[in-house]
Amino acid sequence: MNLNSPLSLFSAFGIEAEYMIVHQDTLNVLPIADRLFHDISERYANEIENGDISYSNELALHVIELKTSGPSKNLDVLPYLFHQHICHINRLLAKYQAKLLPTGAHPWMNPNKEFKLWPHGYNEIYESYHQIFDCRGHGWSNLQSIHLNLPFGNEEEFVKLHAAIRPILPIMPALSASSPIIDSKPTGYLDTRLFFYGQNQKKIPIIAGDIIPEIILSKKEYHEKILQKIYQAIKPYDPKNILQHEWLNSRGAIARFDRDAIEVRLLDTQECPLADVAIVALIIVTLQNLLNENWGSYEKLLHYPTENLKEIYLGSIKEGLSYKITDQTYLKLFGCNKSFCTAKELWMHILNHLNRPKFAFDQKFLTVINTILSQGNLSERILKALKGNYSKANLLNTYQKLADCLKYNKIF
Repeated sequence: MNLNSPLSLFSAFGIEAEYMIVHQDTLNVLPIADRLFHDISERYANEIENGDISYSNELALHVIELKTSGPSKNLDVLPYLFHQHICHINRLLAKYQAKLLPTGAHPWMNPNKEFKLWPHGYNEIYESYHQIFDCRGHGWSNLQSIHLNLPFGNEEEFVKLHAAIRPILPIMPALSASSPIIDSKPTGYLDTRLFFYGQNQKKIPIIAGDIIPEIILSKKEYHEKILQKIYQAIKPYDPKNILQHEWLNSRGAIARFDRDAIEVRLLDTQECPLADVAIVALIIVTLQNLLNENWGSYEKLLHYPTENLKEIYLGSIKEGLSYKITDQTYLKLFGCNKSFCTAKELWMHILNHLNRPKFAFDQKFLTVINTILSQGNLSERILKALKGNYSKANLLNTYQKLADCLKYNKIF
């Protein structure tokens, strides 16, 4: 996504969505993203622009990313644009008896045996990651996420946006968790993707930090406190400076000064674009309310302790909407005066007390959010559908239904 500066806060956004390529009958992963790209462009392209939506490769050869080709100002059309391109890609994949599968992680992929690295352009980047971290683990080769890019027009807007994003990060996984099954069994985490995401770079822990970003008061401080420390830490493993770029930072939200945006990375891919964009819409409107001081002062957002946010985040990725938040000061950031509440109750409070300033929170998005809050996040709904039966046949049946949700852009 190329956000052409200057774009002010909430004037536009970009969405990136990752999907697995799988066999249409067995749902086993198929590492054929390069063949798909070659069929489309007659070359092993890393990125293909196809109107409003572009396609790009990822580290793993069985994953493809769809993304807005540029800044988008209209949320309402995006579920349908993404869905049109998903259908187009599925038609192209049919010759390989393949299709796209949603959710944050494949339920039975064995990454030690099935992972294949993208072998074409930018391969030196992926090879460098592989040499340093061994990318065969679930946290590298078996994860699909939604990235939300939000622009800032100047340094003041950057600091404000960063300050508002930090406190909402811990409760995002409660809404979007969709990765409860790994190695054909429940992991005990509703957002297993993020569990592995927090583990996969322990060799150089500063790269991901605490997932929740540090308190930042200027661009200069961001470079000094985060980026320069990351670059120094990776240097002994990266003598050619291949990885010394902003995207090396693996926090849950990262500054992309190359395009004047902050990229939010903590959302699992849902069952269909309608669900993805509905969650994004709620996050955008919540951020607007925080920065409009609808619930309290901006100063309290700016200085909220990272360690407090991390504790809530860790509870959220494990227990989802059921996680009990007991930090009263945190709850007050959202105008909630309870002594404690679950993540579900907090999201219901947020939804019921929103002012909806710039982006209309469309009824179709509201219906999706109400489904999540009444029936559970996608991980919870997957577990309910499985009813404690984790046989291959039952997993296959359930995930075929999820593939149908993606095919028809409907809620599971």
